[in-house]
Amino acid sequence: MNLSTTLRGERFVFDDLRELFAKANESKSGDRLAGIAAESERERVAAKRVLADVSLRSIVDRPIIDPDGDDVSRLVLETLDHAAFDEIADLSVGQFREWLLDDRTDGARIRAIAPGVVPEVAAAAAKLMSNKDLVLVGRKVRVVTRCRNTMGEEGTFGVRVQPNHPRDDLAGILLSAVDGLLYGCGDAVIGVNPATESVEMCASILRALDRLIGLYNIPTQACCLAHITTQLAALERGAPVDLLFQSIAGTEGANASFGTSLGLLREGQCRVLEARREREVHWAGDQVMYFETGQGSALSAGAHHGVDQLTLEARAHAVARAFDPFLVNSVVGFIGPEYLADEREIIRAGLEDHFIGKVLGLPMGVDVCYTNHAEADQNSADNLLLLLAAAGCNYVMGVPCSDDIMLNYQSTSYHDAIGARRLFGYQPAPEFLAWLRERGVFEGDDLALDRTGPRGLLTQLAHVIEVS
Repeated sequence: MNLSTTLRGERFVFDDLRELFAKANESKSGDRLAGIAAESERERVAAKRVLADVSLRSIVDRPIIDPDGDDVSRLVLETLDHAAFDEIADLSVGQFREWLLDDRTDGARIRAIAPGVVPEVAAAAAKLMSNKDLVLVGRKVRVVTRCRNTMGEEGTFGVRVQPNHPRDDLAGILLSAVDGLLYGCGDAVIGVNPATESVEMCASILRALDRLIGLYNIPTQACCLAHITTQLAALERGAPVDLLFQSIAGTEGANASFGTSLGLLREGQCRVLEARREREVHWAGDQVMYFETGQGSALSAGAHHGVDQLTLEARAHAVARAFDPFLVNSVVGFIGPEYLADEREIIRAGLEDHFIGKVLGLPMGVDVCYTNHAEADQNSADNLLLLLAAAGCNYVMGVPCSDDIMLNYQSTSYHDAIGARRLFGYQPAPEFLAWLRERGVFEGDDLALDRTGPRGLLTQLAHVIEVS
């Protein structure tokens, strides 16, 4: 396989696909930190030019990370749908990009071949696309999932209410959750990142959220984003687990650094499904997994194998796909400027992650976020939020005032989500929208101006305190 080209008399030679992929990637501080980024824009353009001519079959035949030493590589090959792959196998990366962008290629066609797309192929296509291209393809694909409600349908834009508290105070968590509900947020999940990693606290949070949901008959799901082993221990003690959460990465070593493995994820999925059968809850579907990913996690764990962070992110998405998740989101910008330095890199990564997730068939959301020492601000977050809304992102985060006081990072607020919904004519999940109308939070298709009346949740806040 020829991995070389000449640009205006200058010869560029790439030793293997791993180097080619890294050099073709858009500029990221993480790749520069790893010493694998293109040394010049000319080299980046040369790499893109060579990558465009690489066949999809050759990418599958030459795994970037050896399957003999990495279970994610083995998972990718073992779960490949060869019939679906045969539909695109003879295309080059450049031709695959054109196929995705073609007006004749609709979302249904992309979803049909998704089981035949390995993560490296999706990553390769992303490297050849502009930001606008990433938005256009992402917008085509809808991925619908079901737990207590239905997420991802056309015309919907979900929000995770993230009512974190620095002391895990249950009353504070519940009041913050109700605050989000009053703004029409929370259809994706009411998800709490606990400040303390204890089984007792995880179980208490899950029980409190379950009582809140049951008290008001809210068609949404709850999650405590503790480590998977902590959640399963809480489940053993009788705590109600709607969604089982875990952060995942694109290599076996990086997942091990998170304290997880493919086997543990399978065990957890089975245990939650088994426990669900004993609960008196109406389930819209059997999807019980919630995953978070993010560019740079494998490098930060020292388990990147010399592979660029975009390709590793795509491999993390392949791990998620194997477990038929209800929710997936990239926490773009959360790790810090060592991996995504500024607004330009964060926006690019967010659009890449969403695009790759959709091409692989995932219900993709994004936590539009940044740390306070990155070269970004709330205008940066606004820009990415609106681009993702245009791209048909399944959901984003709802954090009070955009400022997570427990995790100490900046995200998107309830008000931000409302603005995006209004700009693009989006609505919450259908069951959730009906509930908002019944409770007087919505009048028709928008927030009621007065949400304090007899049907309004605000009049019932005293009960929330009692629930805690």
